[in-house]
Amino acid sequence: MALKPKVYQFEEVVTHNETKDCWLIISGKVYDVSAFMEDHPGGSEVLLGATGKDATNDYEDVGHSESAKELMAKYAIGDIDASTVPKKRTYIPPKQAPYNPDKTSDFVVNILQFLVPLLILGLAFAVRQFSKKE
Repeated sequence: MALKPKVYQFEEVVTHNETKDCWLIISGKVYDVSAFMEDHPGGSEVLLGATGKDATNDYEDVGHSESAKELMAKYAIGDIDASTVPKKRTYIPPKQAPYNPDKTSDFVVNILQFLVPLLILGLAFAVRQFSKKE
């Protein structure tokens, strides 16, 4: 009969955010990576930067090797109570007027985008016609 893993509250996990006491939340599990801080290839700053939140996306974005995933199991200390993890809020950028420093009307810009290439094409055709030797 397997023991049930300990279930931690988010508030408890986020208090472990120092080099000598560092816990991470990854894929619903809690990891005590304090002993791994010196050995982490990205440095201890990377691990410290992932504390205080669900670090699943940070972990997956890096693309860890299979051996790293196996090593990770050694540091698992329990599960996280998902109901205590704050919900992610989607970023909504502030509404801004489109950038138009010279206040040129959009109609003029659209006309110029159409006419300038035609003018260049016509000029190239004219140069070719007049520079042809018969």
